[in-house]
Amino acid sequence: MHTELMGSHWEFSRNMTVVRDGAELTLINSVRLDDGGLQKLESLGRIAHVVRLGALHGRDDGFYRARYGAALWALPGHTQSDGSGADHAITEAGPLPFGSARAFVFRTTQLPEAILHLDRAGGILIACDALQNWESPDEHFSDQSRATMTEMGFFQPANFGPLWMQLNQPKAEDFQRLLQLPFRHALCGHGTPLRERAKAAYGERCRQVFGD
Repeated sequence: MHTELMGSHWEFSRNMTVVRDGAELTLINSVRLDDGGLQKLESLGRIAHVVRLGALHGRDDGFYRARYGAALWALPGHTQSDGSGADHAITEAGPLPFGSARAFVFRTTQLPEAILHLDRAGGILIACDALQNWESPDEHFSDQSRATMTEMGFFQPANFGPLWMQLNQPKAEDFQRLLQLPFRHALCGHGTPLRERAKAAYGERCRQVFGD
């Protein structure tokens, strides 16, 4: 990821999650791959849907719409980089492009943000920026971003995105609602998969940030 935020150039890693449902693939937090990566992705199934969960992501959604005809799912209020609208709106009561899943939508944030809950493997959360699990910087960080993000507190397990928290000012009630969902694992837009202990880990983080 190369971007400019708060007057500084940032360079860091980000993740795309791929959900396969039958022959169809859904890309969540899309990342444009190189030709070799696209060939591997195509071998998994038909790229049918792209899901945008966070207001700060989405720059690569248009590539997959144009190249594969993928339908875009996004929250009301998300602005697409090419000025177009989404094909489907994400709501808590509405459908999603694959089964055994539901959307959790933040209600107190300044910018639209959602998390998907999959009823698989004991419960899986797929998040964008709200939940992170960056334990340490990897090879995709610039020296400046590594130093800045270390100082800002990005690198700790089961974290709430520090910049996301600063921009959105969410209230505890959103995370308390999230923790009522049954889940064991989390796949985030940044960091490594958090397996088996995700609910306990994010519950502890909620207590650290918001208190009891």
